[in-house]
Amino acid sequence: MQVWPGEAYPLGATYDGAGTNFAVFTEAADRVELCLLHDDGSETAVELRESDAFVRHAYVPGIMPGQRYGFRMHGPYAPERGSRCNSAKLLLDPYAKAISGAVQWGEEVYGYHFGAPTSATTSTRRPTR
Repeated sequence: MQVWPGEAYPLGATYDGAGTNFAVFTEAADRVELCLLHDDGSETAVELRESDAFVRHAYVPGIMPGQRYGFRMHGPYAPERGSRCNSAKLLLDPYAKAISGAVQWGEEVYGYHFGAPTSATTSTRRPTR
C-alpha cells in the first residue's frame, strides 16, 4: 500500500477523487496509526509519520468514501497528568463526517476496571458557583 505525506488540513478524512487525506490533531501521542478496518474483522495499520503543528497526517491513494477506520495513539499513559494514550483502544476520528455501527458499552470501553476504588477519574462533586 502506498502512503504519501498528505496535508495537515483540513482535519479528518478528505477524499479528492483519487484517494483520501487523513489528518488528526494530537499533542500527547508520540506515534499515531491510522487503522483501516476490513469486513473480515482485520485491520491494516498505517503510521501517520508526517506532523505539522501537532497534526499527524498522510494521504492514502485508492481509499474511497465509506472506508471504515480509526486511530491508535501511542505515547504516555499518565492519567494523573492528563495523558491517556493507549494503543489498545481504537479511537473514532473526532472530525468524522459519519460513523457506522454502534458502541457496545461495557468495561472494555473505559480506561479502568469497574469497581476499582481508585479507578474513577472524574469527581462526583458538583462545581460550586
